[in-house]
Amino acid sequence: MEVLTVQNQFADQHYGDITATRIRNWSRSLSNNAQEQQQNHQHETLQTEEEQYDCDSVDAAAVNELSQRLLTELRAAKTRNLTCTEVSLPTDLTQRIASDIVRVSEREPCGIRGCTVFVEYEEEANNLKRIAKLKLDPEMVSTFEVYLTLRQDKRGWTALLPQFIKGLSRTITISPDYSIVKRKLYSHDSN
Repeated sequence: MEVLTVQNQFADQHYGDITATRIRNWSRSLSNNAQEQQQNHQHETLQTEEEQYDCDSVDAAAVNELSQRLLTELRAAKTRNLTCTEVSLPTDLTQRIASDIVRVSEREPCGIRGCTVFVEYEEEANNLKRIAKLKLDPEMVSTFEVYLTLRQDKRGWTALLPQFIKGLSRTITISPDYSIVKRKLYSHDSN
């Protein structure tokens, strides 16, 4: 039986919400006529909802898809690489990670499609274990790599258990803290 629990262990902490960026159509002709400007302003206020576009709607879909892929990879890594029975994650961890990865890919030539994500797990300091690799678009050549490092949560009650008891119940609690390192696989010519 596979168990990958997502727990809201950190409900008292507030992590930044993803806010929608709104773009407004500012392309209107400049005129010296005050009446024409007033008509334009009235027309503009009537169509405010129609003229505003939610830029993050595409990004939100990418964030959700990447979040689901991260969960799938963590489920597979649970038995394959971590050899544990249960992995506990903070509720919004994969959403925050996916949001950060999408954000760092915005200025890349191929965007998120050119990204390869390496997921590493750090149980102890300076002891990294690569547990997953996600090539976000298998048809696209990777233009950059993202190294995601997840850490074991040392603040919980499981950190207080003696070592022999920890070995009996292989539950890993992932910390809400993580690090992302981006490495480009290309260089811009300065010529």
